[in-house]
Amino acid sequence: MSFANKTVLITGATRGIGKAIGLRLAREGANIVIAAKSVEENPKLGGTIFSAAAEMEAAGGKALAVACDIRFEEQIQQVVAKAVEKFGGIDILINNASAISLTDTEKTEVKRFDLMHDINVRGTFLMTKACLPFLRKGTNPHILTLSPPIDLQPKWLKGHVAYTMSKYNMSMMTLGWAAEFKEAGIAANSLWPRTTIDTAAVRNLLGGQALANMSRTPEILADAAYFILRQPAAHCTGNLLIDEAVLAKEGIIDLSGYSVVPGAQLFNDLFVE
Repeated sequence: MSFANKTVLITGATRGIGKAIGLRLAREGANIVIAAKSVEENPKLGGTIFSAAAEMEAAGGKALAVACDIRFEEQIQQVVAKAVEKFGGIDILINNASAISLTDTEKTEVKRFDLMHDINVRGTFLMTKACLPFLRKGTNPHILTLSPPIDLQPKWLKGHVAYTMSKYNMSMMTLGWAAEFKEAGIAANSLWPRTTIDTAAVRNLLGGQALANMSRTPEILADAAYFILRQPAAHCTGNLLIDEAVLAKEGIIDLSGYSVVPGAQLFNDLFVE
C-alpha cells in the first residue's frame, strides 16, 4: 500500500516515537498532521510542532502543525477540522500521546492520576471518535495506538497501578474498535516495544542516560508502524503487537542497528517478558 498523499494524524509527534513515525511516513510521501502541545521549545525536551513539521517536509512529505492538548475536546475538534481543511480527509490515526508516572498508590497524586487517564484514556478515545467520520471515507484506514499487550500478572500492576490501568485501557479500546469498525473496513491495532526506547521520558523521568544507553532508538517503532500500516486494513486488525515480532514477520532479524549503544545489553520494557 502506498502512503503517497495519504493523511496521517499523529498525537504527540513533536519528538520521540511520534516524530519518528511521522518522519518514516513522510519519506513515503504522506501528509503528516502534528497534533501536540509544544509551540515553544523546552530545553529539556527539545523541538516544537513547527520544527517537527519542517523536518517532515524536508523528508519528503507535507506537514501541518496544530497545537493540541488532547485533554480538551474543543482542541481535538479543531485539529481534525484543520487536517480535513488542508488535506481533504484523514486516512490514518496514530494515538501516540501519553503520560507516565511509575508511582505506587500512596505516591500517585490525584492530579497525576487524572493526567494519565485524561491523556491516555479519555484523549485517545475522543481523538479516535473525532477522526472516525473521516476514517470511514479514508483509503485503507488504520488506527494505531501505542499501548502494550494485556498481561494480568500482578507484577505488571504492582508498583504503578494507575499507569498500568491507563495503558491497558488503551489496548482494550484497540480490541473493541477492531470489532466495532470491522464492517467499516477500519483497522485498529496497538504497538509496543520489547525494549525501552531512547526518548525524553526515559532520559528525564525513568532512568537517565544510563537507561537510554540500554535502549533502542525510536526508529524501530517507526519501521514497525510502517509495516503495520501498509497492510490491508481488512486483514490486519485487532492485534496487540510487539515491534520485534512485526519486523521478524518482514524478515528483519538483525536489530543491532537500532541500539543506542552498539552491543549494549538491552533493557526490557514494561509489560513484556
